[in-house]
Amino acid sequence: MVNNATAASAETPASAEIGVIGGSGLYSFLDDVTEVRVDTPYGPPSDSLFIGEIAGRRVAFLPRHGRGHHLPPHRINYRANLWALRSVGVRQVLGPCAVGGLRPEYGPGTLLVPDQFVDRTKGRAQTYFDGEPLPDGVVPHVVHVSPADPYCPVGREVALSAARGREWEPVDGGTLVVIEGPRFSTRAESRWHASMGWSVVGMTGHPEAVLARELELCYTSLALVTDLDAGTETGEGVSHSDVLKVFAANVDRLRTVLFDVVAGLPNTEARDCLCTQALGGWETGLALE
Repeated sequence: MVNNATAASAETPASAEIGVIGGSGLYSFLDDVTEVRVDTPYGPPSDSLFIGEIAGRRVAFLPRHGRGHHLPPHRINYRANLWALRSVGVRQVLGPCAVGGLRPEYGPGTLLVPDQFVDRTKGRAQTYFDGEPLPDGVVPHVVHVSPADPYCPVGREVALSAARGREWEPVDGGTLVVIEGPRFSTRAESRWHASMGWSVVGMTGHPEAVLARELELCYTSLALVTDLDAGTETGEGVSHSDVLKVFAANVDRLRTVLFDVVAGLPNTEARDCLCTQALGGWETGLALE
């Protein structure tokens, strides 16, 4: 729970230009944080938005799994999460996540800034353009958006520079394979992922990046390796407790880098990357302001 947080209703004016989807450890020490409850056409997001200021930038933090970490990866309402952020003015999103390394050199504590992902999830709602009517009767059009390069190139460069500025040499690029969860991979699955040339494995990177692109948001992932995946090492395999220990040991470092990224991102009006033109002027049927 946030210290010094001010409760706010959905009607309370609140805005932010940058969104961070991650755990409460990333914002819990901030002062003057406003808690904003947001309703969306897709149901409730994982939690309230917690809006504060970093380096003169208004930032909305959203606990991906809820503040009590009660939502497993396959039950997160990804559509509501991205919609909620956009509704308060967010146009650039940072998505830190914990991942398993698929190469021996990507051990615990490695920071990787991916440039590709592979979707191996099974049952997640992963588009706003499914032709299904919304509660207000609006029917979104069927629109096909390209995620050929799913991460914001500008955000990636800022993230890489921020990590290097903190003497944490990141891995520049790589493929994040996203599995359904909440279970970890079998050893055979892990070896297959590695044999495909993929770099790290996680459970939450998709459909966040695709949904952000459909809303013409910039999305940048920062993947913290917490373990070597089951096919990469010879022990008993990854455990939940080990993942939590490594993440806790690196959360201060990750938070510092994230805040440096926030400071380094361009102003909203200065965005000119491919993310801003993802819809190509197509009429979507959705009320995107």
